Amino acid sequence: MLRLNSSFLPPYNRVMTVSSSPSVLVPCKGILFDMDGILISSLGSVERSWSTWAVSRGVDVGLAIHTAHGCRAIETVRKLRPDLDDEAELKFIEDLEIADNEGLAVLPGVLSLVAALPGPRWTVVTSATERLARVRLAAGGVAVPERIITADQVTQGKPNPEPYLRGAEILRLDAADCVVFEDSASGTKAGRAAGCTVIGTTFSHSIAELSAAHYLVTDLTGISVEVLPDHQGLVLRFTPLSV
Repeated sequence: MLRLNSSFLPPYNRVMTVSSSPSVLVPCKGILFDMDGILISSLGSVERSWSTWAVSRGVDVGLAIHTAHGCRAIETVRKLRPDLDDEAELKFIEDLEIADNEGLAVLPGVLSLVAALPGPRWTVVTSATERLARVRLAAGGVAVPERIITADQVTQGKPNPEPYLRGAEILRLDAADCVVFEDSASGTKAGRAAGCTVIGTTFSHSIAELSAAHYLVTDLTGISVEVLPDHQGLVLRFTPLSV
């Protein structure tokens, strides 16, 4: 019989570390995956596209890239060029990202973890538009549920909790019963604010920026899942990073 970790929610300002224990067990009923940096490696496409947008709009390239990571494109435009037509700019950056598939790939551990999950128990919650999300997931060979949460389905993007609350809703679960996988500061904050257990990966952000996560891992490699009988839920097993 599995022995579940009864204290799997550490304080907000630190990550639970297990330097001597081989693994931790985290019970949940559903899983909410961010897309870019969790399921799909699209960092090159994102940075090239936002660089093009920034240069054409007179915005500092580094600032544009940093602001865009983990956030909805339309909100990035509103922050950096509030004088522009946000919908037109969204279409421009979306077209740039869809056209740039160079280096796009599924990340390690993703396909095996997704294959082990019952379909009704997981979905994708991304700051990308639905059009862009489905193009990227298809390019990476990730088959996703029919219903996902995208930028065009929420009124407030990450770090607001709305996206993850909506993700839990389409799984017909309480957010507290869901685990979030995220790689960005805004995403980990959104998952935490929604009441989910957050597992952050170090794909695109520093450990210091991921302080809202309950656990940190390098990627999804080595994360296994047990499906409990009689639809009782899931148990994730993994070894967190020691920090």
